[in-house]
Amino acid sequence: MTVHAKRPITPQVQSRELQRKLYLAAKRHRNRRFHALYDRIFRSDILRQAWEEVRRNGGSAGQDGVTLEDVEREGVEQFLGQIEQDLKAGTYRPKPVLRVYIPKTDGRQRPLGIPTVRDRVVQQACKVVIEPIFEANFRDNSYGFRPKRSAQQAVTVVKKALITGWWVVDVDIQGYFDTIDQAMLMSLLKRRISDRRVLKLIRQWLEAGVLEDGVYNATEIGSPQGGIISPLLANIYLHVLDMFWAERYSSLGILIRYADDFVIICRTKRDAENALQTVKQIMDILKLTLHSTKTRVVDMGQEGFDFLGFHFHKKKSKKSNKLLPYIWPSPKAMMSVRSKIHFITERMRLSNSLSEVIKFLNQVIRGWRNYFRIGNCALKFQQLDRFVRYRLEQWVRAKLGSRGHWNELAFRALMTEHGLDYFYLTGVCAVKP
Repeated sequence: MTVHAKRPITPQVQSRELQRKLYLAAKRHRNRRFHALYDRIFRSDILRQAWEEVRRNGGSAGQDGVTLEDVEREGVEQFLGQIEQDLKAGTYRPKPVLRVYIPKTDGRQRPLGIPTVRDRVVQQACKVVIEPIFEANFRDNSYGFRPKRSAQQAVTVVKKALITGWWVVDVDIQGYFDTIDQAMLMSLLKRRISDRRVLKLIRQWLEAGVLEDGVYNATEIGSPQGGIISPLLANIYLHVLDMFWAERYSSLGILIRYADDFVIICRTKRDAENALQTVKQIMDILKLTLHSTKTRVVDMGQEGFDFLGFHFHKKKSKKSNKLLPYIWPSPKAMMSVRSKIHFITERMRLSNSLSEVIKFLNQVIRGWRNYFRIGNCALKFQQLDRFVRYRLEQWVRAKLGSRGHWNELAFRALMTEHGLDYFYLTGVCAVKP
């Protein structure tokens, strides 16, 4: 008789079993409201799994200055034990998020709110418990920040829909995370959650406020972008759009959404114009505003559009001579990766070794290539390889100085020796556009 070793019961296994049970219960009873959830959030296995996720994601300290390394140095068990004790006693209070700004490719800055490590762990624990309940209701057209779903899947669906779709509604919600109506969001949460302590916990995060340059600002509207729980709350809010569309307006076109970024693929201009007016009406219900200049109707016979880093365009197929959809990295995506390459190979980093520079370049190259490989990217990849080569050559020349002697063969050998990767590899891209 063969004896099989039992699978070790880890916090990850326990948390996934809980999620499976909650998902199945929510799927069986679409209108059920769950009440006994709060006690599960401070279960030791859930908190441990939440900590592992937070540590894996990394990130800097919040407004209290406590880093992940500080927690590990002081003791993770003690840290999680204190959180469990505070949640049990009802004395847990989140701190304001730290406001930081990250540069965008167009020169503007995107505001982010960084919660403390402690608040990130509690948010992750709450997400572990409530996410499967809402996942049971979410529609298949939603791809952003969901288990087993990705931006690449959304891009693939859009490209397929464009085979027969000739008009696109390209939608941009103005300041989405900053304009979510908190009262409406709480009412949407109450449709599935009746546990008052969980609802209070989420309300505390929404109302925790923001600390910017040492000044506290209250948050009466919106959900600070950067919190672990924020993407789930954002999906719950826009699930209203998904439901309206699926039940009443799907005949107008196919809606594909990734968080607050979405497009609608339509067959005719009239359908696209009606779809845009319908979206405006739904946004009014949600108290959201469409960006007046960025939201537009696109004629795919004449132009293209950008979505999730890709540019979508119809071109004549060399085989069939028909107009078919092709996709490649958008100008904004190209500008972003060039900026990263430039940053790594700046002259101010001449003190770094060549192996360090190539290591950082390879991280960028592999990550970027793995995402965009689903597109018709051969030409763009080759352009980037030439740019990497140019930047590295300039960096090596500067490191050698005026006395150094340039040797092309030696340079190529160095690149090979240090394992420089390439954007373009034969067989990893679709057909050239």
